[in-house]
Amino acid sequence: MRRAALLTGCLLLTCMGCAATPGSNGAALVAPDRMESVVKQTWTMRDFRLESGDVLPELTLVYESYGRLAADGRNAILITHGFTSSQHVAGKYSPSDETAGWWDGLIGPGKAIDTQRYFVVASNMLGSSYGSTAPASLNPKTGQRYGPDFPDITLRDIVAAQKAMLDALGVKHLVAVAGPSFGGYQAFQWAVTYPDAMRGIVAVVTAPKGSGGPAAVETLRTRFATQPSWNGGWHYDRGGIVETMTALRVETLQRYGTNEVLARTIADPGARDAELRRQAAAWAREFDPNSLVTLRTAAVRFDAERDFARIRAKVLYVISRTDKLFPPSIAPAVMDKLARAGVSASYFEIDTELGHVASGPEWAKWGPRLQTFVEDLDR
Repeated sequence: MRRAALLTGCLLLTCMGCAATPGSNGAALVAPDRMESVVKQTWTMRDFRLESGDVLPELTLVYESYGRLAADGRNAILITHGFTSSQHVAGKYSPSDETAGWWDGLIGPGKAIDTQRYFVVASNMLGSSYGSTAPASLNPKTGQRYGPDFPDITLRDIVAAQKAMLDALGVKHLVAVAGPSFGGYQAFQWAVTYPDAMRGIVAVVTAPKGSGGPAAVETLRTRFATQPSWNGGWHYDRGGIVETMTALRVETLQRYGTNEVLARTIADPGARDAELRRQAAAWAREFDPNSLVTLRTAAVRFDAERDFARIRAKVLYVISRTDKLFPPSIAPAVMDKLARAGVSASYFEIDTELGHVASGPEWAKWGPRLQTFVEDLDR
């Protein structure tokens, strides 16, 4: 039975406040004609059953939407976000915002994903820190935060939650699912879990299988434990672990290619480093380390590769030439396995120095290929 059948509980669609939530995929360069009145919304359902058998008494997803859903419910595109990013993929909450969403160059009127043609939905994924149900959320059964007691979730759970939300919004069929990094994991998971739900997927700077294993999760927990206020994950009333999270974020941004993005507008290395550290500190103050553990656990268990034979959607696989996390060297094996599974797949490499974050700021380099792929799906 489809997870959407669980929608027997309370369904809530509301608008939230419009305070900006910073993204993390390097959206430093913004295309013209951006949207400037984006509104956050929430969707809630009761009794969401996880793959483990555990049940979340209440599931909330925060999302944004752009464009209008067609009467037949078949013009929607789902955008999925990265490991530490948010649902704010395009436009601004107000004209005074300094930056737009992390894929603003690709999504909007007349852009590669044209909001005059498509209904675009982007949700904060289950387990993340930007409003959706996650470890920092209150457990309705106890009135306390879930914290480290938050149940283990999988990529299947993440996409099942999105599927239930889209069903509630009236989406009957997706044109595509597209996203970078962990968002690419979700795109691949959609393709194997709901093979008839979309015409295509766009998996960007990503892979169809996680890596690192349980050791990667344990390394994360061990690092958090070096700061006494971690308290086994019950850090909320002890000031958090901002110092550790900031240091971790600095390393992550450097590995992602953020320094190279900043170099385009900040020539002085010292000033550039200061800005990178400012961004890291801002993120560390708002992202729950328990969410990192939850999502890392889901990531290392992720494996859509074993189910490639289930894919019916067309696939556009996009890699950045200088990505250190998902280097171009992995692409031939992925494309070969897709071909042997009978999947119609094409590959595009972004020629860039911006590493893992390239898909946002380098939108002009691969946007035409994305646009062609999406338009071909719609024919």
